[in-house]
Amino acid sequence: MKERFDTLSATCSRETTRLYSTSFSLGILFFNKEVRNPIHAIYGFVRLADEIVDSFHDYPKSLMLAELKADTFTAIERGISINPVINSFQQVVNQYKIEHHLITQFLNSMEMDLGEQLYDAEKYDQYIMGSAQVVGLMCLHVFTNGNKDEFERLRMPAMKLGSAFQKVNFLRDVSADYQQLNRTYFPNVNLSAFSDENKRTIEQDILSEFNEALEGIRELPRSCRKGVYLAYVYYKKLFGKIAKVSAEKVMLERIRVSNGHKFYLMFDSLVRYKLNVL
Repeated sequence: MKERFDTLSATCSRETTRLYSTSFSLGILFFNKEVRNPIHAIYGFVRLADEIVDSFHDYPKSLMLAELKADTFTAIERGISINPVINSFQQVVNQYKIEHHLITQFLNSMEMDLGEQLYDAEKYDQYIMGSAQVVGLMCLHVFTNGNKDEFERLRMPAMKLGSAFQKVNFLRDVSADYQQLNRTYFPNVNLSAFSDENKRTIEQDILSEFNEALEGIRELPRSCRKGVYLAYVYYKKLFGKIAKVSAEKVMLERIRVSNGHKFYLMFDSLVRYKLNVL
């Protein structure tokens, strides 16, 4: 009977991904079938933690995050959880031998979001590592399916891609993070006087990481290459739109890519993949 609950758990993680992220849902559709549920499980878990710190303002967030951490590691040890999202995640952790310290690093970064933080360069790098780069490494464990040499070869590009995605998110959400959540992630930047020069410096860093990540995407196994490339194309397009506007406009509105354009990017990416012009 547990198989039925495992099916329910996978469905919950898939629906969590679909509800919260059109872009990642589209990207996962491009994966081979055997890779989709594990990546949904990873996304569902990290989204659960992210929602606690970003959305549950009327509830005891510190306690809830601590409970999530304890429940997650208990589930990994037992091989089951009554929380469907955690249940599907623990299966992936155990099946693909995902290193537990990656989960701890991720949850530590989520804890940093519970209070006001003044991010210097060291804390910024620490946050990026835990909130984004380790998620890329979790996914890479799935993509490489136990091939340690392949995992190590692709480790750095996976980290760069996760970092680039996170920094694009920071730029897209900079106004809401600053005004609603009182967060300033970029070190040595005064967001009350956010300038075009500040923005260009951040963008140069992101562009460098995108370029390094693309080299790794080209070397990914075929089971996942199309999907990761689509996510890369979407975020690169979002980054391009943000780069074209002023710092003032970024602080006034949330730049986005329409769903219609996301579907166009999906088909364009498929053509590029088929022609081997990634």
